[in-house]
Amino acid sequence: MIIDYGATPPIPELSLSDGSHLANYRRVYAASEKASARGDLTLGQWFEEADAAGIGLTVLKGRDVETTFGGRVTNEAVAEVVRAHPDRFTGFAGVDPNKGMTAVRELEFAVRELGLKGLNLQCFENRLAVDDRRMYPLYAKCVELDVPVNVHVGVNFSLKSSPDFGRPEMLDRVLCDFPELRVCAAPPGWPWVEELLSVAWRHPNLWIGLVAMRPKLLDVEHSGYGPLMQYGRTILKDRMIVGTAWPMMPMGRVIQEVRDLPIEEDVAERWLGGNAAAFLRL
Repeated sequence: MIIDYGATPPIPELSLSDGSHLANYRRVYAASEKASARGDLTLGQWFEEADAAGIGLTVLKGRDVETTFGGRVTNEAVAEVVRAHPDRFTGFAGVDPNKGMTAVRELEFAVRELGLKGLNLQCFENRLAVDDRRMYPLYAKCVELDVPVNVHVGVNFSLKSSPDFGRPEMLDRVLCDFPELRVCAAPPGWPWVEELLSVAWRHPNLWIGLVAMRPKLLDVEHSGYGPLMQYGRTILKDRMIVGTAWPMMPMGRVIQEVRDLPIEEDVAERWLGGNAAAFLRL
């Protein structure tokens, strides 16, 4: 089964309530979003596209950036969509580390009461480093609850935040302090791809999310993504996870670009579903 590690289907409650700080993303991804018919699909049509791409399960991610940018995708909204379509979706909670213990309690409620299966942290939107002390209570709670965490790693295109919040080296410090923590770094660290690979090589509980980037770039010389394919088809073949990031990119195109890469078929299947199933413990 193909697992899409991150998409936002056309359900209004899953859109960030205030995304003005992401305006520059619309410029960067304009052509790709046009190809995905952003905003033009009904949910039924979206399911048809997912079926055509062979996607059986999609990960939905909550977000809370209220203290910095005033927006939120609530955990309750994510949980409601998962409950309505339990065979098609699984969900991650989104909390704001700047809220201190309120965020910790919201995470516990989201997992224990709402049934969500992980935590999503968009550090650049919270204007916090991955290893900031305000993140640590949430990492500890994830270990206690035995749920994974998704962490934004790599450059961001918001002109209201700093790219430095996405440096992969900070994950190394976190994983040294929390060796039981399951983390997926997504997107996959560009332009610090080799830095991320070194951290993943060191830590067996770190997966790499091939999300919000064209998979074909792994086979394009000088794209900066090439090392991901070299390590992803060898020593890290069990730790690469694909997400379409729809509506940033068309689902079918992402899946086909993975299959077109010069990698073994069994490796492609791991990237497209097997590794995500292990990470999510499905």
